[in-house]
Amino acid sequence: MVGFVVAFSALFAAQLTFASPVRSRTPYQVKDVHNVPRGWRRVRRAPADHVIDLQIGVKQSNFAELEKNLYEVSDPDHHRYGKHLSADEVKELVKPTDETLDLVHEWLDANGVTPSGYSSAKDWIMVTLPLGDIERLLDTEYHVYEHKDGGVVARAPKWSLPLHLHDRIDTIQPTNSFFRARAQKFDHVEAPVYTDPHYTPPSNETLNAVCNVSSVTPECFQTLYSTKGYKTHACGKNKVGFNNYLGEHPIRSDAELFLAKYRPEAVSTAKDFPQITIADGPGDYALTPEELASATSKEANLDIQAIAGISWKTPIISYSTGGSPPFNPSTSTPDNTNEPYLVWVNWLLDQKSFPQVITTSYADDEQTVPESYARRVCQQFAQVGARGTSLLFSSGDSGVGPYGECISNDGKNTTQFLPEFPPSCPYVTAVGATKNFEPEVVAYRPAFVGPDGVAHGNYTSGGGFSNYFTAPAYQLEQASKYVKNLNGLYDGLYNKKGRGYPDISAQGLYFAYFWNGTEGVISGTSASCPLTGGILSLVNDALISTGKPPLGFLNPWLYSKGYKGLTDIVSGSAVGCGVDGFPAVEGWDPVTGLGTPIFPELVALAGGKLFY
Repeated sequence: MVGFVVAFSALFAAQLTFASPVRSRTPYQVKDVHNVPRGWRRVRRAPADHVIDLQIGVKQSNFAELEKNLYEVSDPDHHRYGKHLSADEVKELVKPTDETLDLVHEWLDANGVTPSGYSSAKDWIMVTLPLGDIERLLDTEYHVYEHKDGGVVARAPKWSLPLHLHDRIDTIQPTNSFFRARAQKFDHVEAPVYTDPHYTPPSNETLNAVCNVSSVTPECFQTLYSTKGYKTHACGKNKVGFNNYLGEHPIRSDAELFLAKYRPEAVSTAKDFPQITIADGPGDYALTPEELASATSKEANLDIQAIAGISWKTPIISYSTGGSPPFNPSTSTPDNTNEPYLVWVNWLLDQKSFPQVITTSYADDEQTVPESYARRVCQQFAQVGARGTSLLFSSGDSGVGPYGECISNDGKNTTQFLPEFPPSCPYVTAVGATKNFEPEVVAYRPAFVGPDGVAHGNYTSGGGFSNYFTAPAYQLEQASKYVKNLNGLYDGLYNKKGRGYPDISAQGLYFAYFWNGTEGVISGTSASCPLTGGILSLVNDALISTGKPPLGFLNPWLYSKGYKGLTDIVSGSAVGCGVDGFPAVEGWDPVTGLGTPIFPELVALAGGKLFY
């Protein structure tokens, strides 16, 4: 009888094990750990009833094939060049396998969790839950963290999954990402501005007549980059877009003032461009008193004015995405903790079509983002490129890194240069900044005190090498040559095998622009990026007008052929981290990339036709 009881008990225990929740099929193990970056301090345990939108990055079934397709349709020497993928073709390559989705759904169902939404390819699953439930789901603890510059978020530096799901789920956020998207603009300054004592006016009389180093205007850009007189022909098919985060939205009345003064034939653009709001982003309205007090929308105004000033009549689309951290409704309660780029790019990929060029003037230190998350967001960008759109990102405004902040986030607190993400992603085109006109040099302005007594910090075009992404094949030769020629300079401060950025550059110092009805000047790669986007949209116009596809993902073309249509920048360096930083040299360099645009030559190299 005793033997029967023992046997029955063993059988019963086995049945219980078999019938236990899927979460116990394999034990939980830590999936991802990310150190809390400098500048953040833990305040308290996060409230268990605080609700957040959790985004689960499910393993894509065949990203390697998607990447292969991306490079083939972007390589001018490949027979598939320009044959961009459709939305359905992209989805088919990245959608998770049925087995993977079944396992993830079983785990969620066993924990009483119902998805609240999916990305179009179902490679992202969204769930909305109180933090207490998320803590149980991920076997973690969330705490409230406060940044020294303001902003309160709920984060968990490490989180876990059942072992059998480690290869089925790439990342889950917001968990351990402390990303703080920042606009890559350098402060608004009203004249007079700091002038370079070594500046020499252009000897070219035409250029000298329209280019003023203390306030650079669309006429100067048109002349400098040779777009002047080009007439667009593909306005019904060609578009250019730009992104806004952190509550930014372009102000139509300011755009109207700018265009009336500097591009009067384009003034209707100020009323015509659509402002699309995503995830409760800010809409189309005049600045509120609170926004005026916090100087909101200087970046958004710069973007629309820089693009409209160069790309008339190409239609422009503005995207304003909400939910970007940090969001600080009070000093004690975290809220609205969505990650910034993922919400936008997943929304974009749900659309049947979108602009052929989209610019983004926001980024942060790469090390604030967990590598798993950075890689998945980068893979989303690859999907956009495969569909024929050029994604441009500003390269940053602090050279190789901000003074006093060049410390690693690996727990060792070693001194290192700070690359930025998303420009470090190999599937986007990063844009650096130049100044002066004959010749153009690296954009740099030392710290100074303005005529109003206000101190203005050091500004340098950003550049460097990724610690997460290796140099892609299209860039490997140029990046390796550059590193070799440094002869050991800055060894140990950067990843010699990393993806180097920027890829291209353009003017980025003292752009004339309007904000709150007043004209001033503003600087940054936030200026060079939309300007470059406007110029490239004109190249697309010259292609589409003759029945050819748009440029799409630019980099393979730029590094193999397009560089011949750029002016190489060979003077200046990426000053930062208390050193001169990477120098500009002949050929590619991680401060101005391959150079600045020569519009007619880019059109010719791309096989388009000029219309005057």
